[in-house]
Formats: sequence, structure tokens, C-alpha cells
Amino acid sequence: MTGAQERPLRADAARNRAKVLDAATEVFTTRGIGVPTEEIARAAGVGVGTLFRHFPTKEALLEAVMVRRLETIAERTAELAAGAEPAEAFYGCFRLIVEQSAGKNEFARALAAAGVDVQSSLQAPSAVIRTRLTGLLDRAQRAGAVRPDLTVPELIALLVGTGATLEQLGPDPAARERVLDVLFTGLRPR
Repeated sequence: MTGAQERPLRADAARNRAKVLDAATEVFTTRGIGVPTEEIARAAGVGVGTLFRHFPTKEALLEAVMVRRLETIAERTAELAAGAEPAEAFYGCFRLIVEQSAGKNEFARALAAAGVDVQSSLQAPSAVIRTRLTGLLDRAQRAGAVRPDLTVPELIALLVGTGATLEQLGPDPAARERVLDVLFTGLRPR
């Protein structure tokens, strides 16, 4: 069954699915995508059969982790937009997106190699994030917190590039903060 015909998961099944996704997100992010599914099931506290009932292949699990990350970013950007002043919302969203992008390229390459249409899978949450970024950028520019000549495509390129840069730096928090400080200084009006 697909689409509207799918039955909602029982409460225990929904909990198990969430536990698997939580564990997979943590394991894939910290140890890479080469970790066997058996280890992910063990980290989630479920049997491997339970993992495969929810995610029939490792690629399906990777895809679900990526979609979940984007959905989380979309939810968090909505919270930032609603509850923070324009500069705080914009720069907080920027930081959130680059921090959540850890491992994303590795995930995308693995999925593409397995024949998964990554763009199609991520289209809906990506569109929501782009719409929210557009609103956050507009508010921040009107408030004088971001240079007025920055466009959304340029912002997205900066997000992608910064995410890749931070991934190259590794876990050095001071270096990561310096990179963000240099970038944020460049984004502010002169």
C-alpha cells in the first residue's frame, strides 16, 4: 500500500521506527555510512528484522535519515522565523543548516550510486526550506542585518560551500567558529 492508503503505524512500531532513525542518524554522522545495519539495529535496541521491516534496504534507511534531517531543518527554521528577531533568525538558520549538513554529501553519493533519485526524495522538504530561507533573508535585509545585494541562489551556494568547508575542518570548534565569523562578517552590510 502507498500514499493515502497506508495505515498509521501502531504506537510500538512508530517508536521502533523513530529509535532506528535516531540511531542511524547518530551512527552515520559520527562513523560514516559504512557501518553495518546490524550495528545500527543494536544501537537502536531493536532486532535487525525490525530495522528491515521499516527500512527494507540500507539505502532506504539513508534516504529516510536525509529526509528527516531536512524536515527537522524546515521545522527549526519556522521556529526561528517565528520567535527570533531578523538577524538572530537568519544567522541561526544559517548555522543550523551548515551544522546539519554533516555527511550529507556522502549520503547523497551512496544513494545515487544505488540508483536512488536523491533530488526527487528531497524535493518537498528542500522546497519548504528554500521558501523559509527566502523569507528569513528578506526580513534580515529589511532589518539591515544582511547586505542587500545577496540573493537566494547566492545564499544557497554559501550554505553548501560552508557545509563542505566545515566538514573538511573536522571537529575543531574554534576553527569552525572562525570560519562562521569570517563568513557572517562578509554577509553584514558594509
